[in-house]
Amino acid sequence: MNLIIFGAPGAGKGTQAEFVSKEKGIPSISTGEIFREAVAAKTPLGIKIAEIMSKGSLVSDGIVLKIVEERIKKDDCKNGFLLDGFPRTLPQAKGFDNLLLASGKKIDEVISLDVAEENIVQRLTSRRICKKCGAKFNLETLPPKIDGVCDNCGGELFQREDDMEKTIRHRLSVYYIETQPLIEYYKSKGILVTVDGNRSVSEISQDIASLL
Repeated sequence: MNLIIFGAPGAGKGTQAEFVSKEKGIPSISTGEIFREAVAAKTPLGIKIAEIMSKGSLVSDGIVLKIVEERIKKDDCKNGFLLDGFPRTLPQAKGFDNLLLASGKKIDEVISLDVAEENIVQRLTSRRICKKCGAKFNLETLPPKIDGVCDNCGGELFQREDDMEKTIRHRLSVYYIETQPLIEYYKSKGILVTVDGNRSVSEISQDIASLL
């Protein structure tokens, strides 16, 4: 089964991608991770990506498609894959469909996690991270035993700039602009399933499991 999962920052996409990966026995593939692996391994594409990123430029759709194509050819993708964070643009989506068609494959379903903006803002502004060990906490769902102190190592907890309200709302506005055309694209193909992401992790997981 070949799947794509969409979700705004803070929608719980990573958690659900991990669940689907275990449930279906397929790898969860993040383009960000692919880039880091390719750069670290110094593959020809990795070297090219490192050069582009060092100049502060965006990696072209062509290179993104090529590196995703290489990843899904690996043995662990024989029974399918779950793409997290790709495609990001309509040209990428169309290019990927053509790429899959050429190899006799297709996307079976696209999962879209729908979460109210205010819930996302509340979730992300509540996140705290330990300066020492990197442990993650949430003041609402997973608070530390002592305010501002890491349960694991006693380190100081801090709020990332990415988790401040002004930054979150900007990231969300960009996400909506980039993603809405993709939602409509996959809806028109009849493979989009929308899941209410305003509930508990287990409720969302159960919903996704029944849909798949």
